[in-house]
Amino acid sequence: MKRLILLLPMAFLAMDASCWGFFAHKKINSHAVFLLPPEMIAFYKANIDYLAEHAVDPDKRRYAVAEEGPRHYIDLDHYGAYPFDALPRSWKEAVVKYSDDSLQEHGIVPWWIETMMYRLTKAFQQKETAKILKLSAELGHYIADAHVPLHTSSNHNGQKTGQLGIHGFWESRIPELLADKEWDFFIGRAVYLNDPAAFIWSRVLESAAAADTVLRYEAELTLHFAIDQKYAFENRNGTTIRQYSSAFARAYNTMLQGMVERRMRQSIFAIASCWYTAWVNAGQPDLKGLNRETVSKEDQEEFDQLNAAWRSGNIKGRIHE
Repeated sequence: MKRLILLLPMAFLAMDASCWGFFAHKKINSHAVFLLPPEMIAFYKANIDYLAEHAVDPDKRRYAVAEEGPRHYIDLDHYGAYPFDALPRSWKEAVVKYSDDSLQEHGIVPWWIETMMYRLTKAFQQKETAKILKLSAELGHYIADAHVPLHTSSNHNGQKTGQLGIHGFWESRIPELLADKEWDFFIGRAVYLNDPAAFIWSRVLESAAAADTVLRYEAELTLHFAIDQKYAFENRNGTTIRQYSSAFARAYNTMLQGMVERRMRQSIFAIASCWYTAWVNAGQPDLKGLNRETVSKEDQEEFDQLNAAWRSGNIKGRIHE
């Protein structure tokens, strides 16, 4: 019975802690709204609950669509050493060099963000409320994922170094423990991005540069914590789970010198700036005159399907938590 209690929690956490974690993704999208200019903020603020709720749809889609997984990460270490000059930043050039199948196998997040920005710009041009909101929410998710160091490493969950669970620890456990009470998300204003692709690639490379630190510091800290100090049993949604202890999480956060908070803040700024850039590139349409249909019939059907697939607990493709 004791063995069963120890095993079940890790399975529970694997389902609950997708990417930044539902908690962090919702918070990131919500805070991004407040960086927007006056011409945009009224529309986005009126729909802030939608933007938060649907920030996690791309994670749910991983349970329904096999092609979804690679949109969340890129294994840059597959392409040599930092700054990975062997990998063309242009999608067309990368396909010529490596093939579409190979790129998909190792992740396509920076290019997928470009695709989503193009779609959002078009939605602004066509003044389609439902599409603007859906694409804004999902674009926010992919941009946030690009700011996570382990989303740029083939050792995405410490599986190569005996550190299974570090993915969810860094991006779910620590934000849930510290974000609301101790972190500052007053950031400033969104800016127009003259070269969105270059901006996103710079953020992806920052993540890659930090991946080794994320893994190494956790391993070093583990040497100073007994197993019963590193992990603790806590109640979560009525279920007793085994997870990283508060003491270990706080010590790790101190070692990282605020890295998780910093990447959340940078995610928020990047998302708001990408929303703003798409709007400007669309000709700065008047958002006050948009229709009130925030969810199309087709979107609602997809939302229902995503929720059903997510509840099944069977991810299609690579499990990166």
